Amino acid sequence: MKKNWTLPMVIVGGLMLFAACKEAPTMQQEATYAVLKVSPQDKVLTSTYSATIRGRQDIDIFPQVSGTLTRLCVSEGEEVRKGQVLFIIDQVPFRAALNTATANVQAAKAGVATAQLNYESAKELYAKKVISEHQLKTTENGYLTAKAQLAQAEAQEVNAKNSLSYTEVKSPADGVVGMLPYRVGALVSPAGMPQPLTTVSDNSDMYVYFSMTENQLLALTRQYGSKKEALKNMPEVQLQLNDGSVYAENGRIESISGVIDRSTGTAGLRAVFSNKNGLLYSGTSGNILLPNPRTGVIVIPQNLTFEIQDKTYVYKVVDGKASAAPVVVSRVNGGQEYIVESGLQAGDVIVAEGVGLLREGTPIKIKN
Repeated sequence: MKKNWTLPMVIVGGLMLFAACKEAPTMQQEATYAVLKVSPQDKVLTSTYSATIRGRQDIDIFPQVSGTLTRLCVSEGEEVRKGQVLFIIDQVPFRAALNTATANVQAAKAGVATAQLNYESAKELYAKKVISEHQLKTTENGYLTAKAQLAQAEAQEVNAKNSLSYTEVKSPADGVVGMLPYRVGALVSPAGMPQPLTTVSDNSDMYVYFSMTENQLLALTRQYGSKKEALKNMPEVQLQLNDGSVYAENGRIESISGVIDRSTGTAGLRAVFSNKNGLLYSGTSGNILLPNPRTGVIVIPQNLTFEIQDKTYVYKVVDGKASAAPVVVSRVNGGQEYIVESGLQAGDVIVAEGVGLLREGTPIKIKN
């Protein structure tokens, strides 16, 4: 059965639909933002500096005589004591040279004894006017020559003994043996070797070298009054190893270079760390963590800021709206935080989330 719609019915239906749409609630929600009320605080900030680690001394070991290696007395990585034999060079020719030198000394001593007898006899004959003064002087000169030859022979003997002793290459200090590039049978010499026999590293204490920029060094010097006072009063530093872990022992900065490197604009500093457990190795790298205690400073996270044309800004909440405010900051903690040097005061409220989506004058409803 077909329904017939009259005009009055259509009008009434339309009015009812309009009323229903007018009464439907709106679902739009106003955005809310977390905020941060800044206040001065005492904070220990940490500055990070790339560093290289070296032993207290790394001594390259070169031979003092030429010859063939006959024995390696140590292995790579072995701990050695001062005076311990590391290598032995073929001793046969040096022992022969020493025996020859010793024999020459004995012959020279006999020569001296003979020359002395001749001189003593000549003096008696001269006193009796049996020989001339010329003959006396001749025997005296022979005696002096024999003594000089003895001294020369004794010097050669000492030199031969030293050369023989140098065939035993000894460690000049306590330390750890490095790589051993030469093996038994290799011909070595004091000059012309591309590599040392090995390197002995004194790793009882480790030197950690790092650099500061000229401005950082100036700030450090001003903070403590002088370089001497800075070295005396600076707090202990930590060493972050290459795997990200922090070394258990703290260290102290014990020297600051007095010269700025023109090529890098930095000055070198050296910290010393105890290495009782042998965890640190010479030639490795890490980071120096330098604590910097500050009092009464305003510190904000980096992600609360934004940059425009190399200037840093935050959004203050002013009269319920976002207002961009320039700030002067110093990077700390690897850039994760900023110290606000100027631009914010205690009690200022800044937007703490969604900063990248805000615009000047955006209404700010504070998140509960």
